[in-house]
Amino acid sequence: MDPLRPFNAAPLQSGATMRHQSTMRMTNDRWPLLTALRLAGAALALLLVAALAPAPAAAQVRIKDIASFEGVRDNLLVGYGLVVGLNGSGDNLSNSPFTQQSIIGMLERLGVNIRGENFKPKNVAAVMVTATLPPFSRQGSRIDVTVSAIGDAKSLQGGTLLVTPLMGADGEVYAVSQGPVAIAGFAAEGDAASVTKGTPTNGRIASGAVIEREVPFALADLQQVRIALHNPDFTTASRMAEVINAKLGGPVAQATDPTTVTMAVPQSYGTDVARLITDVEQLRLVPDQVSRVVIDERTGTIVMGDNVRISKVAISQGNLTVRITETPQVSQPEPFSQQGDTAVVPRTDVNVTEGGTGNIAIVGGGASLNDLVQGLNALGVTPRDMIAILQAIKAAGALQAEIEVM
Repeated sequence: MDPLRPFNAAPLQSGATMRHQSTMRMTNDRWPLLTALRLAGAALALLLVAALAPAPAAAQVRIKDIASFEGVRDNLLVGYGLVVGLNGSGDNLSNSPFTQQSIIGMLERLGVNIRGENFKPKNVAAVMVTATLPPFSRQGSRIDVTVSAIGDAKSLQGGTLLVTPLMGADGEVYAVSQGPVAIAGFAAEGDAASVTKGTPTNGRIASGAVIEREVPFALADLQQVRIALHNPDFTTASRMAEVINAKLGGPVAQATDPTTVTMAVPQSYGTDVARLITDVEQLRLVPDQVSRVVIDERTGTIVMGDNVRISKVAISQGNLTVRITETPQVSQPEPFSQQGDTAVVPRTDVNVTEGGTGNIAIVGGGASLNDLVQGLNALGVTPRDMIAILQAIKAAGALQAEIEVM
């Protein structure tokens, strides 16, 4: 042990070692500052990206929500059948001769002859069966059906629909339905009272029909696809064609009329028309619409579009109330008088009151829907009075919109 070095004293370090430790201490001291600078820079970068990123366009909708493609459509089916197994709530054969004829025909096909016999079953009901055949449905798949009584049956609860062919508009059978009927309501009655909930004469059979015939449509053979708008409009059709052309990179789509956009199938898709429709129906655009005010006078409902504009006009609203009160009085002769009769003398009180604020509200030129509603609400008008005001504004030529009365 070195006698000149105290016990437990650290050995002397070289200059290089001391410089290394000094550098380490400086690095450790600067680390929190460098970390803060890096985090601040990352946060600033995120803010710049968020600020420069395009904001999502408002009121944009998908093409599949405002239009339909040629050939992709439903088909309606209908059929006539019998529901059996009812608990005495079926048709009265005296009032429903078609039910009796149907029962006779059905039993004859099964080898039972009851013509000329006096039979009055109460557990059979004649029904109409309706269904919707989805597009591109295949044989063997199932669809739901709706069963509705057409006679005087009181309830279809507990009944079973017999085999019923479902035909299309062309008279061909596309599905066959059979199964137990499920209803959402019920009916019960006694000698002096009855109760009914829902509609017990209408029911549904989930997956109650089997598709027997397919609707032929060769989607892959199409050279062009036509898109039909649900609400025809020239501007919306033009915007749709522009969006499709921008997506497919060429003038493949064209608005032929306010309802139809014709799109040629690009060569890059070949016969894969389904993939083309998938890519196109996801495109988004802002649909346009005609300024329209829809009025339902029966319920006092008013629906106005956002593009409705009002030219400068003055509006005054007041209510005229006429109240008529009848207070008849009885006129009697004097006591112990020899002449005179008791008579009822009519007395009518008519009171006329004109309500409303009596003020005139001025709506500025080019007023929006919000301005119009606020101005009419300031007058304290009711929905029915608002209907009359809107019709008067339209008659004055100041309402720049169509009025449609339901």
